[in-house]
Amino acid sequence: MRTLSVIGAGYVGLSLGVGFSDFGYRVILVDVDVNKVKMINSGISPMQEKGIDEALREVLDKGRLEATTSIDYAIENSDATFVCVQTPSNKNGSINLKFVLGAAREIGKNLMKKDEHLVVIKSTVVPGTTENKIIPIIERRSGKRAGKDFGICMSPEFLSEGTALCNFFKPDRIVIGEFDKRSGDSLESIYSVFDQNIPRIRVDLKTAEMIKYASNAFIGTKISFANEIGNMCKVLGIDGRKVMEAVALDHRFSKYFMKPGMSFGGPCLEKDLTAIICLMNRRGYNPKLLKSVVELNRMQTKKLIGLVKNKIKDKKVRRVGILGLSFKRGTSDVRDGCAIRIIPELINENVDIIAYDPISEENMRAIFPQVDYRDGPQDVINDSEVVIILTDYEEFIDLDYAGKIVIDGRGIIPSRACGEYEGMCW
Repeated sequence: MRTLSVIGAGYVGLSLGVGFSDFGYRVILVDVDVNKVKMINSGISPMQEKGIDEALREVLDKGRLEATTSIDYAIENSDATFVCVQTPSNKNGSINLKFVLGAAREIGKNLMKKDEHLVVIKSTVVPGTTENKIIPIIERRSGKRAGKDFGICMSPEFLSEGTALCNFFKPDRIVIGEFDKRSGDSLESIYSVFDQNIPRIRVDLKTAEMIKYASNAFIGTKISFANEIGNMCKVLGIDGRKVMEAVALDHRFSKYFMKPGMSFGGPCLEKDLTAIICLMNRRGYNPKLLKSVVELNRMQTKKLIGLVKNKIKDKKVRRVGILGLSFKRGTSDVRDGCAIRIIPELINENVDIIAYDPISEENMRAIFPQVDYRDGPQDVINDSEVVIILTDYEEFIDLDYAGKIVIDGRGIIPSRACGEYEGMCW
């Protein structure tokens, strides 16, 4: 089996590394975070992902995976390098490529000493990035030519936090964006370990880059559409959940991302939407639909904050409880979630904030140490006047909400279960 190196040991990189190791490849993970590298080599996943701890320990025991801070070592001792570093947003919403271009420079430097190597970009980058920015950097630093001296592909990831490892093993499709046929053949050979019934789509580099943005844009659009319908239903005295449940049964649609209620959050969707919007604005095209998707999503968060503030003012509330701190169930990631947006607003209202989340408390505590974090959800409910449900964990359903004001962002408890109930879209 070939040896693969993976630059970036976050959700994508770690899942990729563990997954390929499970398939039998030898994998060298690279990350600049010394503590993360030590944790991985000790068999401890630095993030919450279903099944990854057991899988990590298994591939370590078999000697198939190691983590290092040395990108030189990783590239020198591998046949192909997968780039899985983050691509955050600039202040204006455009994509920040400093990490991916930094990785390209390091790859180029190391390819000077190699006769043959495949580079695979997994990081989400706007169309044209691999061809116009990454390849020139690698060629300039290495003194070699893409397609002749080294191969390069762009193969977007479609992993969801919380189920990333499962998504890796059972992808809906595999997209191979190739600089040339030889590069594509080399990557398809690596991907041969996957079920042969999984569709393989081979396209050029910028088409592969756009496929990722189109996918995330459509997910965001579905969520904002469901919320728009849900908000209209709320005004009309209709349960938006029942409407969208019926709509989702149409064979032309799918049931996923069709539940009205909360805005979408996390490190990807809005970031990717704003990045492609900024790119198209620079190219002279006004993406009105995608701009509306982002605007509606931000409005949904403001709607939730408004509901909470009205209860605080009308009921003279002093203690507010929050159930769920991550941007979605099953992950410890709190980035760009509703909780991280609403807590500063509550702090400004001078109320006591009590919170619980089964797995993301540590990450939120690092940002808001002044919040009173509890060991269980019922403890939060008991000591709060208003309870906000932000994540749909099953353990939040069958609790005693009697006499409490509940703002249910996920629609998981019946209105009769509490003293006063407010749903987002119902």
